[in-house]
Amino acid sequence: MAERYQVKFLEIGTDKDHVHFLVQSVPTYSVTKLVALIKSITAREIFRRCPQIKKKLWGGEFWTDGYFASTVGKHGDEQMIGKYVQNQGKTYQKLHSDYQLALF
Repeated sequence: MAERYQVKFLEIGTDKDHVHFLVQSVPTYSVTKLVALIKSITAREIFRRCPQIKKKLWGGEFWTDGYFASTVGKHGDEQMIGKYVQNQGKTYQKLHSDYQLALF
C-alpha cells in the first residue's frame, strides 16, 4: 500500500529566479523528504503539461540540487514566516495560498 503524504501549502510565490513554498506538514516527515517530494511532483507535472520545456533545460532537470529550508515548531508564528518570505525580493508574486494538496 502506498504511503499518503498530507502537505498544506500555505503560500506559494515566485521571485526573480526562485520559488518560495510555505508548507505545513506533520513532524514525522523530514524536511529533506518534503523538499524531494515537492520538487519531484512539480517537475513531473510541469514536464507533463509542457514537454518542450525539458529540451530547453541544462541536463533536462527542472530544479537545482540545493534548497533553503527553515522550520517552525507548534509555537511558531505563521504570519511572521509569511512576511519573511514575501520580503525576500523586490519582485515577489503570490501564486497560491492556503491549499490542501495530497501527495500520492
